[in-house]
Amino acid sequence: MEKLPKSFCLLSCVLVLLLSSVSAVTDDPQDKQLYIVYMGSLLTGKEYTPMSHHMSILQEITGESSIEDRLVRSYKRSFNGFAARLSEPERERMAQMEGVVSVFRSKKLQIQTTASWDFMGLKEGNNTKRNLAVESDTIIGLFDTGIWPESESFSDKGFGPTPKKWKGVCSGGKNFTCNNKLIGARDYTGEGTRDLDGHGSHTSSIAAGNAVAGASFFGIGNGTARGGVPAARIAAYKVCNSTDCTDDAILSAFDDAIADGVDFISISIGEAGEALNYQEDTIAIGAFHAMAKGILTVNSAGNSGPSPTTVSSVAPWILSVGASTTNREFLTKFVIQNGKTLVGRSVNAFDLEGKNYPLVSIRSEQVKGKILVSIYSFGSDVAVATIIKDDPNLATVTPHPLSALLPDDYDFVVSYVNSTKSPQGTVLKTEAVFNQKSPKVASFSSRGPNTIAVDLLKPDITAPGVEILAAFSPLGSPSEDEDRDRRHVNYSVISGTSMSCPHVTAVAAYIKTFHPDWSPAMIQSAIMTTAWSMNASETGVASTEFAYGAGHVDPIAALNPGLVYELDKADHITFLCGLNYTSKTLKLITGEAVTCSGNNTLPRNLNYPSMSAQLSKTNSSFTVTFNRTVTNVGTPNSTYKSQIVLNHGSKLNVEVSPSVLAMKTVKEKQSFTVTVSGSNIDPKLPSSASLIWSDGTHNVRSPIVVYIDIPDDSV
Repeated sequence: MEKLPKSFCLLSCVLVLLLSSVSAVTDDPQDKQLYIVYMGSLLTGKEYTPMSHHMSILQEITGESSIEDRLVRSYKRSFNGFAARLSEPERERMAQMEGVVSVFRSKKLQIQTTASWDFMGLKEGNNTKRNLAVESDTIIGLFDTGIWPESESFSDKGFGPTPKKWKGVCSGGKNFTCNNKLIGARDYTGEGTRDLDGHGSHTSSIAAGNAVAGASFFGIGNGTARGGVPAARIAAYKVCNSTDCTDDAILSAFDDAIADGVDFISISIGEAGEALNYQEDTIAIGAFHAMAKGILTVNSAGNSGPSPTTVSSVAPWILSVGASTTNREFLTKFVIQNGKTLVGRSVNAFDLEGKNYPLVSIRSEQVKGKILVSIYSFGSDVAVATIIKDDPNLATVTPHPLSALLPDDYDFVVSYVNSTKSPQGTVLKTEAVFNQKSPKVASFSSRGPNTIAVDLLKPDITAPGVEILAAFSPLGSPSEDEDRDRRHVNYSVISGTSMSCPHVTAVAAYIKTFHPDWSPAMIQSAIMTTAWSMNASETGVASTEFAYGAGHVDPIAALNPGLVYELDKADHITFLCGLNYTSKTLKLITGEAVTCSGNNTLPRNLNYPSMSAQLSKTNSSFTVTFNRTVTNVGTPNSTYKSQIVLNHGSKLNVEVSPSVLAMKTVKEKQSFTVTVSGSNIDPKLPSSASLIWSDGTHNVRSPIVVYIDIPDDSV
């Protein structure tokens, strides 16, 4: 589910955001809807009291002297505003008030659902270089379904006092206690910060959970579960309950988290299958102001793949993360009595102890005590186990014994059942198997191109998001079918870009422990330009840079990128001006009065670590240029030479000028231009290349992508 970010405004601007579907409504007190009234940055002066101002505005609009039942929240720490229940006529009157910038409707957002750290090279304990003193002073704010404070993953054993910079609170509700690991908790749902779902505990432990030996899902995946920065502190902001996340809650969380003193915001929440315009995207607005305060926001790309144009996190000041596989997979074998073994996928914790059971097809009415070979994609409550047909690249937890077979294997089983007298078989308990396969982008991971800023490549990066074992809430159901699955677990297996997001949040925090003065953009650049390159593993758009951006995150290489692409608030405003946003729209996003110059910079010339351009459909021949500036964060007296590598069989002509950069000092900046030309490119696929700046030690790689508008069926 998506949230509204808090904005900062130099003027007393007001933004009203509708939080629920609006049908025909009247002034009937029973017909009130929840709105957010955003009023920019806090006014200075001892005489100004935000709460009093909010109440007086509400009294003026409603004509009521008592508005306690109308005022839901006041935002008064990092920016100014409030949430209130208003009728449609009242909303209209609010929109006409002097200083109101916009009135728009918000949508419900969705949560996007550990050997992974070893897979990426971030080993446990002394096997990885760490700056523990700084890591212990790092605070990660997680916007999610809350957290299970009693989990071993969040124990404060061995932790020192809370960092002095922390200004937050522990307001988790009844029987909820923070500690020196879980240093803060806030609830915006009315349920308390305790995680009733499991999603928030899972993402929190991926990012910064303690190393917990012997963690498993009923023995499956047994090992040490840990976060990427286990010495870091966690602040939990519960913005979602089990069913949805509301805009007013996320806006409050942004308001608090920035003022509380978090270093990073990790938000595994997003719009389902589509991107919103920046001025309507609450996460983008909130993240903009977090960026202005030096806080990097990491966001899941979405779970609506593999179709094109489904990525929902598309702002350049957000690090947007897709999901990919690791070198571990969960396999569930189905053994037929004739000795043939078929390997399927699921997370099946049930042990049939090798006993054979009769096999029946869906046409049979008598399935009790038998294994059902079903044409449907779900298991049976009555059968001993179920065999289904799937084309899976991930395993999910099932409430009953189940194995999902590839189509050919499933067809073989159907044929065997139909042609064999008294066929029998058994389903084995799931095994965790390690392989040497290269990471592959998950089918569910949302793909580009970016529909809001067509010359900005999204997602930015990919990270482990398939079959991730991490902490869970004992009150949540480990499978999606909570009515049938009443098991209670402390650790569970989930897949989603929700899981890849906190992996990258942890990598960003890891980088900052060694480079505390680096800005959010420098950290993002380091992550993107040092990523593992990924080759197409399938065909179509689903296997290109629109799936994985710059590639797969590499935590160790990101510590020493050599060169970085720097950006600040002013650069992002210039980018928005290049999108031809009006001053009124810019105020919605930036929170301040902005006037664009007449000579707007093309959006593709934002100093971003990737380069992308959408071409006109009418031009058979084309030439596009990208202007970039890099900053030396490596060693003095370094000479970087450019190299171009063409990808996916593209026939682009790419020239870099100058082709050599001689960096005499650290922090020195040098600019260059990339010119890309070609003709008659494939309208169904992007044409791409990689620019690599190398000094013999560092390889600073940026993807270059040009494309014609991609049709929705180009999968």
